Formats: sequence, C-alpha cells, structure tokens
Amino acid sequence: MAKYRMRVRTDQSPDEAFDYLADLRNFPEWDPGTKSAKQVRGDGPGEGASYELDASGQTFTYTVKAYDRVGRRVQAEAPKSWVTSQDTITVVPEGTGSVVTYEAILTLTGPLKLGDPILQVLFNRIGSKAADGLTEQLAGTRLE
Repeated sequence: MAKYRMRVRTDQSPDEAFDYLADLRNFPEWDPGTKSAKQVRGDGPGEGASYELDASGQTFTYTVKAYDRVGRRVQAEAPKSWVTSQDTITVVPEGTGSVVTYEAILTLTGPLKLGDPILQVLFNRIGSKAADGLTEQLAGTRLE
C-alpha cells in the first residue's frame, strides 16, 4: 500500500474550497498527472457520483463513497483489477480561510503487493507534483 498526504492553507472559504475539490471533474486543473476527467454518473458532486479520470495513461472510474457537505469531507474509490485508489478530501475552517487535506491510498492486489516499496517512491513523486498544483490552484501555502 502506498500513501500520500498533503495539506494546503488557502484564503478560500471552506465551502468554496470543498465545492471545488468535491467535483472530481476539476482534478485536471491542479493534478498534472490527470489529463482529463468527466462525470459518468450523477449530476454534480455527491454520494454515488462516478467520474472517469485519465491519470498516468490509465482510466480510473472513481465512485464517491461518502459525501458530507456539512462536514466538508468526500471520499472516492477507483478499483481496478491490479490496484485500488482511494482518495479522501477534507476541508476545515482556519481563520478567514481554510485548510485542505488530501489523502490518497493506492493498494496493489495479489502478487503485485510485492511492489509496494517501489510504488511508494513513485507515488511520492506524483503526489508532490499534485500538491504543487493544488497549492497553486488554491493560491495557498503548502503545509506538508
């Protein structure tokens, strides 16, 4: 299993930041590893919505498993035959702005699990580029 976590402080209100990030169609605007994203089920963000993301040459179909507008938390999962990607976005108020936490977990399946150490190194590089993009898009400050 490979994990990546980033936190960004932004002047955007918690609702503004959450609404932007909970709509997975916006991923290509800040994640350089995501070339395109389209919604394939549902009408806008919400539990049960599904999105196809072209990321690193692979198509991942993310389904929103949990969506809490009040608590500003969304969790989406994209299972494939060889890997499952699980992303969680949480936004909390801080001063007049907010802090965004983005956590991603990649879990290899079967014998591929032996590649977890290599996957973690690659995922750190990919995650760092995404963190830079998110920080820039939110006009924020990276905390970690």
